[in-house]
Amino acid sequence: MARVVITAKVKDAAKWEEAFRTHGGLLGTMAQNRTYFSTNDDNEVVLYSEPSDLNKYLEVLDSSDTAEAMATDGVIRESVKVFVLDEVFVY
Repeated sequence: MARVVITAKVKDAAKWEEAFRTHGGLLGTMAQNRTYFSTNDDNEVVLYSEPSDLNKYLEVLDSSDTAEAMATDGVIRESVKVFVLDEVFVY
């Protein structure tokens, strides 16, 4: 199972969250069934997903539908960072 973290700056975190919650259909095409997220007072957001098919997830993430959703939601596109967690620290 893949683990993906995405961070971004948004214009307004409250408005972003409201709009983000309308994208269940798009998120459902990303080979996942839930996304964890949080916002802060600096209009930063972080999302965590566990897609069953990383290639499909990244394909949809890079799609025009996702770009349109991000623009509508007020995501500052150049601030988006995607991390695929590929290391495990066992202690």
